[in-house]
Amino acid sequence: MITHPAYTVEPWCLRETGLHLDLLAQSESLFALGNGHMGWRGNLDEGDPHGVPGSYLAGVYESRPLPYAEIGFGYPEAGQTVVNVTNGKPIRLLVNDHPFDVRYGELRSHERVLDFRSGLLSRSVEWVSPGGQAIAVRSTRLVSLVQRSMAAIHFEIESLGSTISVVLQSELVANEIGSSAFAPDAGDDPRSTADIGSVLVGEQHEHHDLRAYLLHSTAVSGLRVVAAMDHAVDAPDGVRTITETSPDLARVSVMVTLAPGQRLRLVKYVAHGWSGVRSRPALRDQAAAALSAAVHSGWDGLVSEQRAYLDDFWARADVEVDGDEAVQQAVRFGQFHILQAASRAEGRAIAAKGLTGPGYDGHAFWDTEIFVLPLLSHACPAAAVDALRWRRSILPLALERASQLGLAGAAFPWRTIAGHECSGYWPAGTAAFHVGADVAAAAIRHVDATGDLVFERDVALELLVQTARLWCSLGHHDTQGQFRIDGVTGPDEYSAVADNNVYTNLMAQQNLAAAAELALKYPVQAGRLRVTAPEIAAWRGAATAMYVPWDEALGVHPQADGFTHHQVWDFAATAPEQYPLLLHFHYFDLYRKQVVKQADLVLAMYLRPEAFTAEQKARNFAYYEAITVRDSSLSACVQSVLAAETGHIELAHDYLGEAALLDLNDLEHNTRSGLHLAALAGTWIALVPGLGGLREHGTVSFSPRLPERLTRLAINLAVRGRLLRVEITHEQTLYRLVKGEPLEVSHDGTIIQLNVAEPVRCPTSQPATITTLHQPAGRAPTRRGRDAP
Repeated sequence: MITHPAYTVEPWCLRETGLHLDLLAQSESLFALGNGHMGWRGNLDEGDPHGVPGSYLAGVYESRPLPYAEIGFGYPEAGQTVVNVTNGKPIRLLVNDHPFDVRYGELRSHERVLDFRSGLLSRSVEWVSPGGQAIAVRSTRLVSLVQRSMAAIHFEIESLGSTISVVLQSELVANEIGSSAFAPDAGDDPRSTADIGSVLVGEQHEHHDLRAYLLHSTAVSGLRVVAAMDHAVDAPDGVRTITETSPDLARVSVMVTLAPGQRLRLVKYVAHGWSGVRSRPALRDQAAAALSAAVHSGWDGLVSEQRAYLDDFWARADVEVDGDEAVQQAVRFGQFHILQAASRAEGRAIAAKGLTGPGYDGHAFWDTEIFVLPLLSHACPAAAVDALRWRRSILPLALERASQLGLAGAAFPWRTIAGHECSGYWPAGTAAFHVGADVAAAAIRHVDATGDLVFERDVALELLVQTARLWCSLGHHDTQGQFRIDGVTGPDEYSAVADNNVYTNLMAQQNLAAAAELALKYPVQAGRLRVTAPEIAAWRGAATAMYVPWDEALGVHPQADGFTHHQVWDFAATAPEQYPLLLHFHYFDLYRKQVVKQADLVLAMYLRPEAFTAEQKARNFAYYEAITVRDSSLSACVQSVLAAETGHIELAHDYLGEAALLDLNDLEHNTRSGLHLAALAGTWIALVPGLGGLREHGTVSFSPRLPERLTRLAINLAVRGRLLRVEITHEQTLYRLVKGEPLEVSHDGTIIQLNVAEPVRCPTSQPATITTLHQPAGRAPTRRGRDAP
């Protein structure tokens, strides 16, 4: 996308200077707005043409049966698919009875800009109708990060050459034709979503003055949704308005005659809400109150508070990259969309695509805890807490699922919206028990990053206790006394149901040890969870005896027992068009070979660095580079982190670029169905834990490294109640404590004391030259540094 001439590379915005209908679906994902509660795809104001229409509410789904050719005990019976709720975006326009449609007449100019500092999506158009009337259309759209239920559009039309008759139709539309969650042209791609059709059942519609409401419920899941709109009109004399509603449509029509140079301005306020328990009057009144608050703020007030919110966010989160303009744009693009996905989710899951599209059925995976929450714990801690509180809220379902499988503790779902397991393919779903350890790791990491002991006591403790119970139930001590976890699936989806996946075992080990520590730290709360001294001893014993496979002959860790004895995939015979492999080869073939979809063992080295020596990291990284094909958006950022740590700085830059541009360049050819949040967050991971070398295992430590092309990397970081700024050049690293109590950090293993008054300068290490690694044939990342074309 960003390489298309219509897209410019700018540090604080994404700008599209011309409209290209073949890129419309991708651009709708890129220009999406949201706040974690609601999400609007970047569809054109007039509704048509569109690629994938979409308006989403976090947690709103429809249930559907999961079909099986052969049923088995414990198979999930129902799936959940995100619902395209009532569309509040359309503002249709007629000029002398010609519909404003960019496919007809003459489109003189068309520009859209997503501004990361203001949170606004603006559009500017000059168009000549088939009848010869020239107009200018300007719109600005926001989804409020402050007023959770609110979105608004400022819409303006100006006559450029002659007196014209104008009709604006501002609408709420439910069950639009072609508005299902299904992304067209997805074919058999499992990454797409199910076609659930029109599922909203009308319950109530009403209007008065320029305000209108539509209430619906989902046909099977029974969730009630409301959309409401109100308007402010600024027009020349003679303007007329009409408001009308029906079960699936509310419309406010504004009619006026514009002389040359005259303008019609409309501010449209839209409120979205939903509930599984509240009554129609309660939900309707909630929307009415949200509208009233927004109208009271007015358009200028909404814009002002949005900018203030983002100013505060960027003070804590901004990352400056000198020397690679595309990465600079991409990291801010990613951080902005992560904030939009999470800031006001407040008790709902953060989906893999956020609220930018229907991909993966709108499901949340382990991606959230491992890739998204590290950024949020530093940049927006309240959102990270909310995400982990959601995990705690679905504990009853996780406990029930574990019991169904004959296990103790909590078995969190592989993919879900409301907490039920929605994966019909059990080797990738049910067997991926590492999700529990990922949730535990996110809770541990959040406390390390923030020092939030209230969260540790009230939320983290219970999450760690119930997941630790799962590991003791799932694993066992063998005859040599080693603790084994057999028959599980790790992060690499090209391997399944293996014994002693290293990632799973090491993350479970951390989970068990931390659960024991917290149970002793908070004995009263642990007592309420019925934790006993023998149970704590069992956790500690399992952690101490955890088995970690090792291949003595190769001098590397096998990804799981026996993995390094498998036949290596024939990469030379695999054509470029056969990637991703999952679309062209049966999983049976993939599971039997040494081929890695996404970093698995490498991810373990990033998240559990203390479990490996420096030599082991280097040898492991080299071995798995040669067999990792990166058919997953989760891989490049992790490989970038370990490339930096093991001295392959230029390769780290290459993988950084791939993670950063995954959606902007549509590298996986499915950006049309929504953005990849893990890859967006992965850009931050590749820069901050990667090139910055940030680690937080007790001590906040940095080991900064810069590739040749980058001349400066500056990181704003909220850490343990302080605001820290780290500026890295090839010569030195400057640590500045901007706000807060003195802080102790480590630079390349040396402890330094920071206070607000005195910044500290340290030399930036220059890594030794490292032999070039090799990737599978045709799968090397695009070079970005000194080797770039």
